[in-house]
Amino acid sequence: MLSNFVPNVTVIGGGLAGSEAAWQLACRGVKVALVEMKPVRQSPAHTTPLLGELVCSNSLRSNDRQSPAGLLKAELRRAGSLIIACADETRVPAGDALAVDRHQFGRLITSRIARHPNIRLERRLVDEIPEGLCILAGGPLVDGGAARTVRQLCGDRLYFYDAIAPIVDAETLDWDHCFRASRQRRRPRQKEQPNPVPPPPVEAGPPDDGDYINCPLTRDEYYAFVGELLGGRKVLPHQFEDPRYFEGCLPIEVMAERGRDTLAFGPMKPIGLVDPRGPRGLPDGQERPFAIVQLRAENRYGTAYNLVGFQTRLAYPEQKRIFSLIPALRSAEFLRFGSIHRNSYVESPRVLDATLALRARPSLHLAGQITGVEGYIESTAMGLLCALFVEAKTRDTLLLPPPPTTALGALYHHITRPRLPGEPFVPMNINFGLLPPLADAVGEQRARKAGKIGRRALHAERAEAALPLWLASTSQLPAHVC
Repeated sequence: MLSNFVPNVTVIGGGLAGSEAAWQLACRGVKVALVEMKPVRQSPAHTTPLLGELVCSNSLRSNDRQSPAGLLKAELRRAGSLIIACADETRVPAGDALAVDRHQFGRLITSRIARHPNIRLERRLVDEIPEGLCILAGGPLVDGGAARTVRQLCGDRLYFYDAIAPIVDAETLDWDHCFRASRQRRRPRQKEQPNPVPPPPVEAGPPDDGDYINCPLTRDEYYAFVGELLGGRKVLPHQFEDPRYFEGCLPIEVMAERGRDTLAFGPMKPIGLVDPRGPRGLPDGQERPFAIVQLRAENRYGTAYNLVGFQTRLAYPEQKRIFSLIPALRSAEFLRFGSIHRNSYVESPRVLDATLALRARPSLHLAGQITGVEGYIESTAMGLLCALFVEAKTRDTLLLPPPPTTALGALYHHITRPRLPGEPFVPMNINFGLLPPLADAVGEQRARKAGKIGRRALHAERAEAALPLWLASTSQLPAHVC
């Protein structure tokens, strides 16, 4: 049967973007050859042969549709995303976030791709980009012949670095120095009324309020930790590498270099966390810890936890020594230490056309982080959009891009919008700043009066109204039939 399989499109790379692109095309009746180099060759960041392998955090961020990440996931669900469907089926407790058991997540993606009749999974290296329609979704570490072709077509190479957080064995935590809790949500604002009513109680999250393990530090413990962090031995980049970090995923020691209190207002902030054991052990009558390290479930069994926001380039022995200064981690066994890896991307506004194809080679399309988006769901979104543009080409039709008022459209316009002279192009997560101002739709006065929470709701409502019409135009065979 496979010997008679003649693909219409080749997708290079079986990560989140490549798997999503192959799935979207296959579900619309297009025959796809999905080429993945693992396990023939492993990148420095990958450890398994699974498709869709997560190499950094196991969280896909907020699931709240009134947050940028939640809105993007809601749109991807509506578009029939394979990645989000597999994430929903393999999720682990993480409060309002969508976190997954990364191994079950990868196995589910691999299984569904391998069983689809319109996809042929090929495990091999790609020395040359094939002729005909092709999607390159090689991910942040694209290398070999594919990378050489992209460099030749683009004329230059740009890259930055992403960092991986450590994972600890849950059974080795010191429970005398940690507690379970999720951050308390803020009380929603109420409009002023002539006869005020008592405010509603603050929502407290899940009934057990225990999605995260919190490791508190006193003031002295925090400053001792920061001091060792600043003096710790780091893994330096190679001479040929120019380290430029993405602001949304800075190594923890780089954040600490910006000021001794930076971490206490960043990944180690204690705001919204109440120790159910009370203020015991805290000096000077403190009601809450000076700083907190949060641990998030790495798998559905709760046997492994990652240190939230603790991406690092510290040497492995230094990670063990310095992170063990956190009281709850004094005897912790580290299942994986943190590390850094290179993320390659092109200057998309200059080198890509409206269909995410290289101007220098219109049959070759790019998807995923290489286009200049940052994050799991953002890469997935680019895989989905790229597949829809390519599918339209197979029918010799033109697909209009998603409206900029949607999260999908905002990301698309970020990477395709022409820049002014001197205006930089940098990788970006989805955020409401990428969407058009609300004043354009609801009026400046209403937008100003809405407040932060109200503006988020208005963004979500506007996006949800615009998305269905665009989805209806994407194909006569919607992806959800799979």
